Amino acid sequence: MSKERILVVEDQADISSLLKIYFTSQGYEVFTAMRGATALEICSKTPPNLALLDVNLPDMEGYEIGKALRASPRTRHIPIIFLTARGERTDRLRGLGEVQAQYYIVKPFDIEEVHTIVRNQLEEARRKNQLHPVTNLPTAELINDQLRSLLSTQGWAMALIHINGFETFTQSYGSVVGEDVLKFTALLLNEAINEQGGTEEFIGHMVVGPDFVITSAPERIRPICERLLARFDDEIGLHYNFKHRRQGFIEVPDEKGELRPVPLMSISIGVLTSNDGPFYDIRELSETAEEARQRAVHQAREQGRKSAVAYGRNRK
Repeated sequence: MSKERILVVEDQADISSLLKIYFTSQGYEVFTAMRGATALEICSKTPPNLALLDVNLPDMEGYEIGKALRASPRTRHIPIIFLTARGERTDRLRGLGEVQAQYYIVKPFDIEEVHTIVRNQLEEARRKNQLHPVTNLPTAELINDQLRSLLSTQGWAMALIHINGFETFTQSYGSVVGEDVLKFTALLLNEAINEQGGTEEFIGHMVVGPDFVITSAPERIRPICERLLARFDDEIGLHYNFKHRRQGFIEVPDEKGELRPVPLMSISIGVLTSNDGPFYDIRELSETAEEARQRAVHQAREQGRKSAVAYGRNRK
């Protein structure tokens, strides 16, 4: 299981250092930022599980960071806790009302009390099954909520992504190395979106299996998928030993105990847009995306490629 990530946005070095040292000692991975722009950049690359925000920052108010997090599908689920010297009623109402922060704590604070609140918020998120335990990406109901939001709108694109050969890989290399592959894929997704997409993109990881979901705009989904395909095929070999990487396959026993070659992992992607609809529920949307993904698998086999993407609904 991955360490839960906490983002500390604080421009006073002594307080920032105190929070980082304390929460690191409690087993969390801690990112710090002294400026709002830096905080938003961190969130776009590696969204945290929780954000601790000061209000008074050199380049913007913490409220603006909070509102930016709430506006993006990739970060709107993140619990926000304000730690600030601004304790007027209007300040509290702005943080709790406009930003919809979970807590508003006025300095000076008791760090153990803050830890209790942080722990409770993270446990609540886990209880709701909101984040995948390995990649920390949105999962379960958060994915369903995002897909439901597509049904009543236009101008969207959705990609269903599967790591082919993942189960065989984990049987040979073990579950820990398999988790590294999931984290690697999540990182590629984030980087592809940061390079080719915008702030409206959503990334989710299904609860079970090596399956991911992206929602984006039709004009951005193709370059995102193409970038993902290229980087995955170029870099996935790093997770294999030298022999398997050189020969391009691993050998696993079949039902008779005889070794058979299995290609290195690849990805298959099925892409739909609002023009492929209408879709009447998320089950129909998911099943149709899976049909498109299966076409990508067949296309890769026919064309002798590793990874592939298929676009659109296969209407009969």
